[in-house]
Amino acid sequence: MPQTHPAIDHPAPATQAPTVPPPAAELSLEERLTLVNTAMTARLDEAAVAYEVNTAHIETEPVDLADVVIVPLTPTSPTAPQPTPPATRVAIVLDRAHQLMDTAGWCAGALTDEQGAVCLLGAIRQAARGDRGLEADAAAVLLDTIRRRFGDVESVPAFNDAWANGRASIRMLHEAASSADARGI
Repeated sequence: MPQTHPAIDHPAPATQAPTVPPPAAELSLEERLTLVNTAMTARLDEAAVAYEVNTAHIETEPVDLADVVIVPLTPTSPTAPQPTPPATRVAIVLDRAHQLMDTAGWCAGALTDEQGAVCLLGAIRQAARGDRGLEADAAAVLLDTIRRRFGDVESVPAFNDAWANGRASIRMLHEAASSADARGI
């Protein structure tokens, strides 16, 4: 007869209630914004690296934003206040030269080209209407304005001819007109 073993009573395993961590303190708005800012900064940094890697093989030339961003120098909105015209003689000549170059066009290497476009000095000469003293004063104010913005520039024609287009020249005429008006010249 086979021997039977008495059943060994094993104690039932003790069941423990799952431990629940204490509720985390709710984050303030400032703390949540800081966490989101940190996460977004990391994602933007990763995207910037990915962009650099994906476009590293593309050859590009640097872009001068002054040549890309074009804003009208006069307000186009009918409700915008209209600028007051300059009140001094030199400022008036520079403002006329600015308008002339803006409408007739810009050229380099000549006072006026076959199509009627003008360089800086050509625009001033036409705007001065034969008054050589006024022309010289306007050119001097323009050269001073150019030098304040760009440093040591040899002359107005040298500045004009150094550019591939007339945007900088038109902008300098406008600034020189404002400067002459503000200085009462």
